[in-house]
Amino acid sequence: MHYIPRKIEQNINVALKRNKSVLLLGARQTGKTTLLNQIPTDLYISLALPTVRQRFEKDLALLLGEIEALHTKKAKIPLIVIDEVQKIPEIMDLAQDLIDRKKAQFILTGSSARKLKQPGKINLLPGRVVALKLTPLTISELPKDKKNLEELLLYGTLPEIITQSKSQDKETDLISYISTYLEEEVRAEALVRNVGSFSRFLELAASESGNIINFRKLSQEIGVAHTTIAAYYQILEDCLIAERIEPLRHTKTRRRLTALPKYLFFDLGVRRLSANEGTKLPAKYIGSIFEQFVGLELINSINLAAERYKIYFWRDVNGSSEVDWILDKQGEYIPIETKLTSNPTIKDAKHLQTFLAEYENTDKAYIICTVPRKIKLHERIYALPWQEMGELIF
Repeated sequence: MHYIPRKIEQNINVALKRNKSVLLLGARQTGKTTLLNQIPTDLYISLALPTVRQRFEKDLALLLGEIEALHTKKAKIPLIVIDEVQKIPEIMDLAQDLIDRKKAQFILTGSSARKLKQPGKINLLPGRVVALKLTPLTISELPKDKKNLEELLLYGTLPEIITQSKSQDKETDLISYISTYLEEEVRAEALVRNVGSFSRFLELAASESGNIINFRKLSQEIGVAHTTIAAYYQILEDCLIAERIEPLRHTKTRRRLTALPKYLFFDLGVRRLSANEGTKLPAKYIGSIFEQFVGLELINSINLAAERYKIYFWRDVNGSSEVDWILDKQGEYIPIETKLTSNPTIKDAKHLQTFLAEYENTDKAYIICTVPRKIKLHERIYALPWQEMGELIF
């Protein structure tokens, strides 16, 4: 597979030059292993390999001995890569000890945050490890010949899918992803007792991606407790399959804002196959899928940004006023609407105008759409090509 350079490489290299270790999290097939192959290391260990994993599960002292032996040979501190570290969470304690004694520097990768979050499983000292997240490809990372919007909405932006030239190959690989990872490993990670209900949940959650979620309503559809639905969503978050987006709750008016969250599947191709949808996107859903596409691009870009951003959506309880996405840049709001059109008008910006009037800490608002170039629609409101939305963050 042709390697696609990733912007996060710079973040990793900066951390390593500062003598920090790196914890790189990312869903399966986002390209963690391929990325690590571009970085010169002194020792590479993949715990995805059963023989390797079983060896260290039996005796973790073997790993300690290998690393300490490397340290005696090297004039500098050795760089150790351990792929899929969540397979043996106890390695985190070993890594902390070696970091503290300046015997090793690490790049630790994982595709599940669940095991690493369990009490006693992760004990890395604050300030010693830089936590980074590898996402599917952002627009700026896409090869020039891979920026077909219809295909991006249909197949997503996982590197292995993007590099396939045939649509059938993309579909086959996505089907494989669903069957080998989502349906098997996520269940195993979750220790789900009722496999049938989780399968129904997974399909429904994919269909509801981008919508405001009410746990009680979903529980009635699936036939499990609302607390179980909440736990299932937490599993998707921990396995880096879904992103939870909170609503903006702050207001100085009497407007009642929703308190319910949205969830976005991390990749549109994975979402479509999980929802058991075909390759023909229904016209009535394309606008929603484009909205998710923009939301994911903003989230993925935030992960790479030097400055700190948060992302919200804005909606009152009856839905009469809503804005698709709100970027929060340290207290300054950037409201964003999405419209799958090449001819936006000021009528498309009515909710943006409402938001601008109600929030003083807002300078400009944007409609992300398919215009060829940036257009000023009104005072403080602009239409922006989807290919250029990175300018809102970088």
